[in-house]
Amino acid sequence: MVDIVIQLLPHILAALIYGALGFHFWNTRWRESENQCVACPMQTWERLAIAAALVIHAAGLHDALFADIGMRFSFSFALSLMMWLAVLIYWLESFMARMEGMQPMVLPLAAICTILPVIFPNVHLVAHANATGFKLHFLAAMLAYSLLTLSALHAIFMGFTERALHNRSMKRSLSSLPPLLAMESLLFKMLLVGFILLTLTVGSGVFFSEEIFGKALTIDHKTLFAFASWGIFATLLIGRHAWGWRGKRALRWTLAGFALLILAYVGSRFVAEVVLGRV
Repeated sequence: MVDIVIQLLPHILAALIYGALGFHFWNTRWRESENQCVACPMQTWERLAIAAALVIHAAGLHDALFADIGMRFSFSFALSLMMWLAVLIYWLESFMARMEGMQPMVLPLAAICTILPVIFPNVHLVAHANATGFKLHFLAAMLAYSLLTLSALHAIFMGFTERALHNRSMKRSLSSLPPLLAMESLLFKMLLVGFILLTLTVGSGVFFSEEIFGKALTIDHKTLFAFASWGIFATLLIGRHAWGWRGKRALRWTLAGFALLILAYVGSRFVAEVVLGRV
């Protein structure tokens, strides 16, 4: 019992820190008040607090995923790892670009995903986890998931901002943000890098399936969702380059591609592990 509590403690602690920071950023940057300062850059202690949560979260994930018998994984750990990478990418990107407004969206979502392994602790052993090809495939997949998650959150945030502009209901928190064009440029940069990583993931799974998974490629719902997601993001990027797609159209395509990507692995594993009870 004590061992289980010790294993779960980093997940609980990291989730509490993420949640507290999410509330802090909402309270200081977004809640309408006299002391509100949405455009203020993150303070040193805020960056250190996020870094501490990342370190604790990483320690919990490492101990849970890697054991002497091999690599263990599940839909809950997939979401937790995905959000760890998303917060890490966000934290690094915040040193180079204005990311104000994203904290109250990213950090509470990270808190929810971080606590999932505590609620759904069942895991399954991953076959061929020691193969170099699998490690590269897995890394590309997790990075793609994380970047495209941030892209989806960024697109939703832009949608709220654009709607407020059209309705002439701009609050101080929104009026202090970077221009929509700058936010849109950042969105498509993240989408492009995420799409490249997704292409590597899908391509390696298709052409090197036997080397990575020890079996030939099978066309199942997970594969179909992955291909459909890849096609949507490819169409969006082509539409942006060729016809200047932006605004609501870009938002819809981004969210559609992200939804199919989540269904490709996390959705199928959730059904198998929670609904059907298969580990």
